[in-house]
Amino acid sequence: MSVEVEFAAPPSVVHAYLADPANRPAWQSSLKRVDDVVERGGRPGGLGSTWTDVTKPGVKPRMEVTVDEPPARWAERGTWGPISATLRLDLEAHGAGTRVRVAVDMDFPVWMLPLRLTLPRLAPYAVRADLRHASKILGAGR
Repeated sequence: MSVEVEFAAPPSVVHAYLADPANRPAWQSSLKRVDDVVERGGRPGGLGSTWTDVTKPGVKPRMEVTVDEPPARWAERGTWGPISATLRLDLEAHGAGTRVRVAVDMDFPVWMLPLRLTLPRLAPYAVRADLRHASKILGAGR
């Protein structure tokens, strides 16, 4: 699954904002909050940073930053029981702003066939909507 979203802000600003776990509840619709943040790599969302996403449905995946190459690339891996998902952001300057390409890969055990069939089809809509919200926040100078 992959999506693209345009941001009015430059890549360095977009990267810093999206990578910082503290910002996520403001733009990621499924989050209540983040807990247990362990900052590594010298900045929020740096390589090796970890935290727990506390979601509105009550799922609490443990997250880890697996790639951090400001301002061009950032990736995380989330695990919750037998489920894992990787989200990769590729950022490139686009005019005065940034084009963000997002790739998501999900891994489910075979016995979770209904989720394996449904979630990858729904995820692009949620990811696109969340990133559009982040783009609006950054466009408003917040």
